[in-house]
Amino acid sequence: MPTHEPDFRLDGYEAVNDHVADQFWGHIGIEQGSMTVLAEHHSDDAEHSFYVMHNGAVTWGIPGEPQLVALHLKRDSAARTYQFDHAELPLPSIAQSWLIARGCPEEKILLPGMGTTAANDATRVLEQRLRSDGDHFALLTSYTRDDEPIQTTVMLRAVDEKAAMPFRVLLEEVDTTEWTHTLREGGFQSFEAATQWWEAHWNGDKPSLPTASPATRPVTAVPGPLARPAPPRGPSR
Repeated sequence: MPTHEPDFRLDGYEAVNDHVADQFWGHIGIEQGSMTVLAEHHSDDAEHSFYVMHNGAVTWGIPGEPQLVALHLKRDSAARTYQFDHAELPLPSIAQSWLIARGCPEEKILLPGMGTTAANDATRVLEQRLRSDGDHFALLTSYTRDDEPIQTTVMLRAVDEKAAMPFRVLLEEVDTTEWTHTLREGGFQSFEAATQWWEAHWNGDKPSLPTASPATRPVTAVPGPLARPAPPRGPSR
């Protein structure tokens, strides 16, 4: 499926109220021309549409911000109105998980041939976990670096306060020669330990990621209600 500008299939529909109209324009419509669809699914009854999109406009904004948008459109075909929910997320598998948690079949929102491909089985297995288990960790923060070396770091926290290794860091690295990517996961017992790794990584020390405990639940993709701290961000572009 080739990438393309999104078609939201809203001809003849209006937002359910003025607030939704303003929010849709401010978050989605104003940058629609800069968005590229990586995956999409539409329900048979046309009441729901799910999108994973890359927002190219973000590359001109604040360095490090997530560049992917997960969008769930909900239509009322009788009233000819729509509502929506969306999230700006750092990794495709996290965006997919967000949509799956909202009713999109997993097999319908995959990204065949889109962007880079997984470089190894470990990456594919971790991405599968991220897609399929979307309610055990909350997204705290992320940083996307889109110049060489292309990297994305993500910090997660377990919703279950009793979880072992409650803080996780994901590190995606892109090989622009082979056009592949690797994704690794590290587990930390405290926010301070995770932040220490984060600082060392972005200072160029290349610390190894500690292995996550196999006894813990898989990492998740859904941002939760936990407060987002402000760990050190990556370098400016």
